Amino acid sequence: MTHHALIMLAAGVGIPVLAALNARLGANIGSPAAAALILFVVAFAATLIVTLNNGIEALARLPGQPWHLFLAGLLVAFYVLSITFVAPAFGVGNAVFFVLLGQLVSAALIDHFGMFGAQVSALTPLRAGGIAVMGLGVALTQMAAR
Repeated sequence: MTHHALIMLAAGVGIPVLAALNARLGANIGSPAAAALILFVVAFAATLIVTLNNGIEALARLPGQPWHLFLAGLLVAFYVLSITFVAPAFGVGNAVFFVLLGQLVSAALIDHFGMFGAQVSALTPLRAGGIAVMGLGVALTQMAAR
């Protein structure tokens, strides 16, 4: 397994942990929105430290970037807010299950069409079948948990 695969495996492990921790924080303080805000403050501080340690020159190139690239910030805010609101009532596993289904479909489309400068990887019948098997596997794990 390459180091890229290991990094992404760790990120994948972190998603449900993030959801569970932030949902609990939101329940404990009585505000999922405030919990999401705290998450972003901590994330901003961590990202700032990494950026300062790796050089801030890249920030000077921000004004020349297409506006639509900044929509990623809205998407991460939507994810964090939605998982923080939904997970306590729906369950972390169920919430992440639907997130995974959405990720499988959107990742396949992004790769197939090379959207946003992504490396093109055609959605062949074999690849579509593999994605369907992954989706079925995720669904089965959730059915088995009930």
